[in-house]
Amino acid sequence: MSVWEGKHLVLGVTGGIAAYKAVEIVSRLRKAGAQVHVIMTRGAQNFVTELTFREMSGAPVVTDMWAKVTHHQVEHIALARLADLVLVAPATANFLAKASYGMADDMLTTTLLATRAPVFLAPAMNTAMYEHPATQENLARLRARGLHIIEPASGKLACGTSGRGRLPEPADIVATLTSFLSGVSAVKDLAGRNILVTAGGTREPLDPVRYLGNRSTGKMGFAVAAAAQARGAHVTLVAGPGSLPVPEGVDCIRVETALEMREAVLRAFDAADAVIKAAAVADYRPKERAGQKIKKQEGSLMLELVRNPDILKELGEKKTHQLLVGFAAETEHVLDYARGKLEKKNLDFIVANDVSRKDAGFSADTNCVTILARDGVCTEHPLMSKRQLADVILDHVVAALGR
Repeated sequence: MSVWEGKHLVLGVTGGIAAYKAVEIVSRLRKAGAQVHVIMTRGAQNFVTELTFREMSGAPVVTDMWAKVTHHQVEHIALARLADLVLVAPATANFLAKASYGMADDMLTTTLLATRAPVFLAPAMNTAMYEHPATQENLARLRARGLHIIEPASGKLACGTSGRGRLPEPADIVATLTSFLSGVSAVKDLAGRNILVTAGGTREPLDPVRYLGNRSTGKMGFAVAAAAQARGAHVTLVAGPGSLPVPEGVDCIRVETALEMREAVLRAFDAADAVIKAAAVADYRPKERAGQKIKKQEGSLMLELVRNPDILKELGEKKTHQLLVGFAAETEHVLDYARGKLEKKNLDFIVANDVSRKDAGFSADTNCVTILARDGVCTEHPLMSKRQLADVILDHVVAALGR
């Protein structure tokens, strides 16, 4: 069964010559089983007719935000809620500028603001326009908000020049979206990069039988490792004890204690382009480890604990070229604690989440986070699978590495 069966895709078409390729995108998605809802800007209507998209999609085409409403739904809200995925192809420089600043002056931009579905943008324009600092800043801003950018191809352009700016072939765009729905990235934007990821909790032995630990399963870190590998990176995963399978193609170093994790991370740190510290490392360990099982006795048992090294803080002091991403798993005052950790540990980003939530804490398959950047940008991300969130985090990493 196709991943598109029963899925609703909202396709935004803006005013570029590549709008004709959007017709084939609709055709391919329909054949895959998707229900496609097309929104055309006024500029797009200069290149392709509404009738063409209506016939290809088998559904009404939205062209005017002020058209007469024939049912009791606000059209852009209805489409925004209906969408499982939103694609804008082609996305012109003008559209990118409006979207990056949150403008809502037509049906497409208002729908974009109202949706909570994953959004993919496929820029297409003249090379000089694409490479202009304003366009690149707009793309960086959109990436930082969690939107997915399908990079343009290189080749001969409609203006007669050659360079980067062509809309990728419809088959490639559909493949990218299909891979996303399948949980596998087709975008190799981390090719040639070394990514270091930590995952899971650590165990601090009390005796040969017992240990101090936490509830972390490693699902978030393993998802990040799998997503980074799928995007072309060479991934080193330093993981605490657990039963999760190692993602294919990922180099995994298994550790147990915080001291072992520190040693493994420091060995791999110099070669890393980015470090994503998703592990829940024990803050304390027993001062003494008993050589034999501690026997039950009358009365209380007193344990003396000593501080473990703060691996993340040490990396923040040591980093040169590395991008450093931390996590703040909190149960109260989540953003306040995250901001403090961001500054104190010299991080580039921090991913903050409330682990007291049953649908977003340890062991859950979903997560709901706020990503805070060192430049003050703060982006909230709704509840989604940890695999989807891994790509959102990596979108921030890709944008920052590009800068």
